[in-house]
Amino acid sequence: MDRELKFAQTLEKVRRLAKEQENCIEKKQIEEAFAELGLTQEQLELVYDYLEKHHIGLGTPPDPEEHLSGQEQDYLAEYLEAVSGLARPADGQRKAMILSAMAGEALARQSLVEAYLGDVADIARLYAGQGVLLEDLIGEGNLALAMGVEGLGSLEDPEDAPGMLTRLVMDAMEACIAEAAQNRQTDAKLERKVNRVAEKARELAKEWGRKVTPQELAEEKGLSYDSILDALRASGFQIEDIDDAKDRL
Repeated sequence: MDRELKFAQTLEKVRRLAKEQENCIEKKQIEEAFAELGLTQEQLELVYDYLEKHHIGLGTPPDPEEHLSGQEQDYLAEYLEAVSGLARPADGQRKAMILSAMAGEALARQSLVEAYLGDVADIARLYAGQGVLLEDLIGEGNLALAMGVEGLGSLEDPEDAPGMLTRLVMDAMEACIAEAAQNRQTDAKLERKVNRVAEKARELAKEWGRKVTPQELAEEKGLSYDSILDALRASGFQIEDIDDAKDRL
């Protein structure tokens, strides 16, 4: 394999490993990954610099369970206990399952899903503490796992199956985290809008000695009528200084 291609693939592998370890990786892990390429210390330093510029920390990865709340730890213990009774096949058995699942055998697909349920929990722990409950991460991971097993028939090489399933589980958890972050951002934006409208309504109501209508507020305070209605709906029509009786209709 071309040395430059091998280097690029190894670098991507290192970045992926760091992501699994909460964006942190030990120098020893980097050195082991690049061992076949025989990089000089100076070249390794360039790799370290590259990773740090991409916000990947160099050092001992944190304990993935330190971010779990008591409730999440209880859920994890119950989940692991529930799946502990399922068969955890040896590598040879798992490969046979994969081949049968690729051939479309329903029982093999079900057994393969069960074989990976514990792995889903291990992956979920790596994504803990990022704004999504562990229970939801595991749920999304299990759904992605089931869908991935159903799609194994598209693979040509059974050796690609474990990597594909792991990637699908991780992608599903990352998408869940991204969606939650987007929702929090949207909620914060709505909260700011409600607070701004409420403040302007309070000013005008104090000046006039009574509640004001959305139309009056729009005309007197330079707010758009639609933005006032949006704020009212977001607050559940609970902005104290606005007379919104007509606008609820």
